[in-house]
Amino acid sequence: MSETLLADTGRATGSADARRMRRDDVIPAVVYGQGMEPISVSVARRDLRIALSGPAGMNTVLDLSVDGTVYPAIVKELQRHPVRHTVQHIDFLQINLDEEITVNVPVRLEGEAKAVLAENGLVDLTMNEIVLTTTPRTIPDEIVIDITDMTMDTTITVAEVPLPSGVVANADPEAVVVTVLTMRTPVLDEEEAAAEAEAEAEAAEGEAADGEGAEAAGATGDDDGE
Repeated sequence: MSETLLADTGRATGSADARRMRRDDVIPAVVYGQGMEPISVSVARRDLRIALSGPAGMNTVLDLSVDGTVYPAIVKELQRHPVRHTVQHIDFLQINLDEEITVNVPVRLEGEAKAVLAENGLVDLTMNEIVLTTTPRTIPDEIVIDITDMTMDTTITVAEVPLPSGVVANADPEAVVVTVLTMRTPVLDEEEAAAEAEAEAEAAEGEAADGEGAEAAGATGDDDGE
């Protein structure tokens, strides 16, 4: 299902005008795509937030209405303020609903890896997003990976990630998406701390012994001199 977003044309393109629009909660944008000239537009910040608030998020297919013409589009890029992180500019890409596009889709882990927890391990998501190639209408909102059966020796690669029909991962099949980390245990921490303390004590004793030997040698030298 598409979300409708109204875009206004005729905006000025100077930096001063852009700052004024942003103060009024209006975001400068551009619409471009195959077979069309880029169009400078603007959208209300609130309307954009509502349009992208669904489960698909940034991958939402938009019906971008520009002067009565509706362009199927997705957000290609958001430019944000370096400090406030507010959206400063938007690139909308016109798409063909029957042609494949490449998008980044977030990964979410599901379940509890009890075998890993029992051995003080930690399931580590090494790839927060996977690049997928699919048609706009079949873009998944997220990729869900069940970690229930993972053990300390388990890794999940891109090739092993379940994907919907018609969706292809555009990444190295052997790239690791989920792995397991071995956590330090309190027992090991105590043993290592004790070993370090013992080593420091031995080093201190050695230094003390060297100091006593040097003093003894000095005293002998004095006696010889007399």
